[in-house]
Amino acid sequence: QVQLVESGGGLVQPGGSLRLSCAASGTIFSIAVAGWYRQAPGKQRELVATTNSGGSTNYADSVKGRFTISRDNAKNTVYLQMNSLKPEDTAVYYCNVRVWPSAYWGQGTQVTVSS
Repeated sequence: QVQLVESGGGLVQPGGSLRLSCAASGTIFSIAVAGWYRQAPGKQRELVATTNSGGSTNYADSVKGRFTISRDNAKNTVYLQMNSLKPEDTAVYYCNVRVWPSAYWGQGTQVTVSS
């Protein structure tokens, strides 16, 4: 069983930055696909960014050029650096770690972008 602990959410003004962290327990992290998803009120959960074991990354079009996903396998941690935040980025952000056939989710961290 893998447990994920997220941190780094909060309230930020438009144009500001936040860095989310997700620490994973267990020994599978280095071979896992790790990513971030988000869910805004009244909307479905959507992909934000993922990174695989080789370090390749994938981003939603809406965050390209503003968000950066990275991982530290030695610390079993995946990060999401969010810059130039917009009000439409407001959502609960969830960490996800996948090693087929299993997938694990964090508890979510609230990000609110508002003046």
